Amino acid sequence: MFSSSVNPPEGRRDVDEHPADSPRAQEEAAGMSGFLDGKVVAITGAGGGIGRAVALAAAAEGARVVVADIGVGLAGEDPKSEVAEALVAEIEAGGGEAVAVGESVTTLAGGERIVAAGVERWGSIDGVVAIAGILRERMLFNMSEDEWDAVVETHLKGHFTVFRAASAVMRKQAGGGSLVAFTSGAFAGSVAQANYAAAKGGIVSLVRSAAAGLHRYGVTANAVAPVARTRMSANVPMDLAEMGDPEDVAPLVVYLLSDRARHVTGQVYTAVGPKIAVWNQPREVRAVYADGRWTPEAIAERLDSTVGQERMPLLDQLEAYRKAAEEKAAAAGSA
Repeated sequence: MFSSSVNPPEGRRDVDEHPADSPRAQEEAAGMSGFLDGKVVAITGAGGGIGRAVALAAAAEGARVVVADIGVGLAGEDPKSEVAEALVAEIEAGGGEAVAVGESVTTLAGGERIVAAGVERWGSIDGVVAIAGILRERMLFNMSEDEWDAVVETHLKGHFTVFRAASAVMRKQAGGGSLVAFTSGAFAGSVAQANYAAAKGGIVSLVRSAAAGLHRYGVTANAVAPVARTRMSANVPMDLAEMGDPEDVAPLVVYLLSDRARHVTGQVYTAVGPKIAVWNQPREVRAVYADGRWTPEAIAERLDSTVGQERMPLLDQLEAYRKAAEEKAAAAGSA
């Protein structure tokens, strides 16, 4: 249920639910919303965590689901297809339709085969959700080339391969389609995950580029930055102020895949517990001009008092963590 308030806090917009006697409300009460009836949706990383929750939610809303997962460990090791096949069996047992694909998203051929599985089985591809990911945590000065490449390849290239294959089909079919990416608040910066943060930042730019380039074809592109209890979030190197479950994220993805979201594109949404938030679009904040060409001296004299900086919230957060740790240590020492 949505909550509503007379005077919502600044920056917050609450939405009233549909009147109880409206057709929409009656359909929802009867469990007949069918947000994705007849749509074919491919989901990478669908074998567990958020991917699994999204696949189950999409199937429950009438989608035919391509379950793409090679079942690797957190660092990308030990691939196996059993997780995808098990989820397909679960969806089919519930009366849904699904097909398993054990392909890696790190190659164009793999992305094409994932999309082709839906087209060949059901005749179209209406949505793609890219969730597959791995972690290789290391401080920047200790990170190896392989640790960088593996994470960027799986996250960023893994989005490109399926988005490229799907958009080639969507631009030619009636109704277009929906591309849903998975980024993270880490795209704003991370202490010990420079590879992951860089990949997630690249995904945001990919989504905005896809939204701009595919808008004329009726294809939308959006990103979700989830905060949920998964094996990946368990390895985040700091406490998270907010935490939800994979099932909290799935409804937003279902909405973005649906015809009700045809007007939504180029957006990044946070989904955590009961909260949905939208991120700002990057733009210049303020400017200063020189008479002629700038010199380093002139910049040093004028920058701080004119355009200044946009403070990184992460730096303040890290400072707060440091102070809290010192206070905790001092209290323990005096006990």
